[in-house]
Amino acid sequence: MAKTEASFISVVYPDAMRRVTQVSAFASLLFLLACNAVAQPRLEPVVSGLRQPVVITNAHDDRLFVVEQVGVIRVIVDGELRSEPFLDIANRVGSGGERGLLGLAFPEDYAASGRFYVYYTDRQGDTAVSRFSTTSDPDRADPASETILLTQSQPYSNHNGGQIAFGPDGYLYIGLGDGGSGGDPEGNGQNLDTFLGKLLRIDVSGDGYQVPSDNPYVGTNGVRPEIWAYGLRNPWRFSFDSDTGDLYIADVGQNAYEEVNVQPASSTGGENYGWKIMEANECFQPRSGCDTSGLVLPVIAYPHGGQWGSSISGGYVYRGASVPALTGRYVFADFVSGRIWTASEGDDWSVEPFMETGFNVSTFGVDAAGELYVADYGAGVIYRVAND
Repeated sequence: MAKTEASFISVVYPDAMRRVTQVSAFASLLFLLACNAVAQPRLEPVVSGLRQPVVITNAHDDRLFVVEQVGVIRVIVDGELRSEPFLDIANRVGSGGERGLLGLAFPEDYAASGRFYVYYTDRQGDTAVSRFSTTSDPDRADPASETILLTQSQPYSNHNGGQIAFGPDGYLYIGLGDGGSGGDPEGNGQNLDTFLGKLLRIDVSGDGYQVPSDNPYVGTNGVRPEIWAYGLRNPWRFSFDSDTGDLYIADVGQNAYEEVNVQPASSTGGENYGWKIMEANECFQPRSGCDTSGLVLPVIAYPHGGQWGSSISGGYVYRGASVPALTGRYVFADFVSGRIWTASEGDDWSVEPFMETGFNVSTFGVDAAGELYVADYGAGVIYRVAND
């Protein structure tokens, strides 16, 4: 999640994967002026009193679910935070820093199956992806119903990833960081024999999980067949555009850049997003003259420091109805600076300032209607993006 100095933002155009526009420090000043001069939509408080919220999601109904990093899932019904948790597995979760209960996803058939999925760091510091079931009370899950589907040992305490989400294809996508420390010392990002530094794709419609037959590395010796894409450092948050099916992956950078990668809905998987050969658009190892052949470079990259920040919190392409000006734009933020931007692809990719929050944006979320929510990690407040 969190993690510090330059003065430009880079936008990479997909039709020429290496063509970069650098907006100078003067444009950075214009950024700040724009934030102050243009009337912006507001953040409307929804609930408070949460402990380090890291996930906001919905179960395809009129409720919101919020994950507290310590290991508790809370439910919001009719704008009210229920006092009793939806699920409390704090006694199984190792929380602190970048560890904790980090992911929650509800399949489309949740209303019928009552089954949902979580991603957490266990007491040994390793990753677990588990299935739970809801009780007869729709606002309470059964902690004893856990079935662990997938585990991954973690060599270090950081870069735990944590996002899980169901894609338009009905499969569960799982984002794991490179294992931690700094600079990917074990080379996990480019190693296809580990889950670390990868985006996984699995079928959880049965009792355990199956590997979809059309995953790109099925039948390839020495490669984990669950892998859908690789070359990721710490994909803290990713999301699917509910309209187009395109996948937006916000990957937290090392010392210099943050980035957003976009995988089109037509993808058949197998993308290599470059880490640790590259950090965003620049060579990382080696520092110059790196071989970029076969790499998919980000559509958006911004440098550390100044008004940008140094730890990206990925968001969503807005498809709600309350803020028409955001329709079709990808909304994302930086955990350190608290600033929110929007981006869209027209003839070129463009990034525009949206608002300054003054807090650590840990995550975004959407409700069943596509309306957008933002979490203040430190204060434990959930806001809804609304028009003035």
